[in-house]
This record gives sequence, structure tokens and C-alpha cells, in this order.
Amino acid sequence: MIERSSGTNLEAYNAPATAAHYAALDYLTPCERILFDAYIPPGSAVLDLGVGGGRTTAYLTQKARRYVGLDYAPAMIDACRARLPGIEFVVGDAADLSAFSPASFDAVVFAFNGIDYLLPDLARRKCLEHIRRILKPGAVLIFSSHNPRAILVRVRGNPERLGAIARRFSAGSEALCAGLTAALVSTRWVLSLAQSGWATLRRTLRRLLTRMFWLGEGTLVDPSHGGLLTHYWVPDRVTTELTGLGFALVRILGDDYPERSHPFATDWYYYVFAKSCGK
Repeated sequence: MIERSSGTNLEAYNAPATAAHYAALDYLTPCERILFDAYIPPGSAVLDLGVGGGRTTAYLTQKARRYVGLDYAPAMIDACRARLPGIEFVVGDAADLSAFSPASFDAVVFAFNGIDYLLPDLARRKCLEHIRRILKPGAVLIFSSHNPRAILVRVRGNPERLGAIARRFSAGSEALCAGLTAALVSTRWVLSLAQSGWATLRRTLRRLLTRMFWLGEGTLVDPSHGGLLTHYWVPDRVTTELTGLGFALVRILGDDYPERSHPFATDWYYYVFAKSCGK
């Protein structure tokens, strides 16, 4: 049963602590960097939807001739303006982009799975219709979105960091360093395996019993920031909806890149769609 409404999402994102959290982020994911570099040429006009605290702004403004960051949470826009003065940030609803002229952008970005918080479904459809209207022919929409069938939590580790710790305590002895590294890696692997196994069990029990998992699309409450009502859909559902609205699929990457994506392990996918010229 869904216990939160989409309106509560705005309350969560507008909370000062949440805005401060997003304003402190200053990185791009590997997939974002690859896709921004490949599909947003220098001199583009870029609309950055769900801009949050401006995590993507510094990178995109280096490429953009015109940049606009939009978010429906005033606290987020206040944080952006304080962090990055002189850049165009506006408070607005991504489901109503009527303030922007037709064919006025070379790229629209909706990062950090922001499209998943456009609810109900009609709001997402309106957003996509507006995006197609304001994109130039052949221009691109880049966004990421949650995978409802991601139930397997992979074992992750950082052997390089463990090796650095071993070198610090090995007093220059290569043999001791090798032994310490092996011990640390083994211990960490066992702990990670136990953690991923427990997380996989919890996620499987939670998702396997939902229509969302079996249909490949639906909503679920994400516990982040006190609970966010979140839309999930598999790539086939994404592609069907967007091609029906006049977009053409260009590329999909899993968030686990450069590892091979897996339909039951990839947490979310990154998508690039181009505005079809024939519609």
C-alpha cells in the first residue's frame, strides 16, 4: 500500500536539511560524464530539470551557451543561487514548461532520477510532451530512472584503498604488506558478501510481492529523506512511452557501468532520446 502522496515529495525536497544535502554534492557519475560529453556539444542551450542543489550545473555551464536550472522546490533554487550566483535558476514545475519557447533547447537533462518523482503518470506525460516541444529537431533528452526489478545487491569493494592501508602499517616490508592486503581484502569481501546478501533478501521480499515488479512499472516508497513516492519502470516501458510521444532511443547505460548491466541488479538506467524529426 502506498502511504505517501506525491505532494509529500515536495515537502521532503523543500526541507532545509535536504536542500543542504544536495547543495553539498559536486560530482558527476561516470555515465553522466560520458553522455554529457557525447551528446551535448559545446555552445548548446541546456535546460537542467530537477536541478536540486546544482550538482550538474558547473559541468554543464562549461559546455552551454545558455543554461537554465529548474526545480519545483524553492529551497533547492535558493541553495543553487547562493552556491552559483549569476546563473539562471528558476522555480518551476517540470510538468509545465510553457514558459519556454518551442525549439529553444539543444538538450534537456533530468538527472538523479528526477523524472521518477513526477507523479501521477499524467504529470510525467505532460513533462515529456513539453520537452519534445521545446527541443530543436534532433536535440536530446538525457535522464535516469529507477529499475523496478533490481533485487540483487552486488558485492562492492575497494582493493586499492585496502592496499594503501596495508602499506601504511607494513613498515616498508613487501611481504608484510602483501599479507595484510590479502587479510584485509578477504575480511572485507566476507563482510560485503553478508551485507549484500541481507540487502538482497530485504529488497527481494519487498519488491517481489508487488505488481510493479511483475508488470515492469509502478510506484514504491523510497525511504530516502523520510520517504519519497517513486516511479519505477523497465527500459522496455520507458522506450514504449517515449517513442509514442515522438522520441527516438539513442542509448541506454546501466548505473553500474563499466560493469555489465543486469535486469535484476542494475539499480537505474541512463537514457538518451532524440526528438524525432518526423513527428
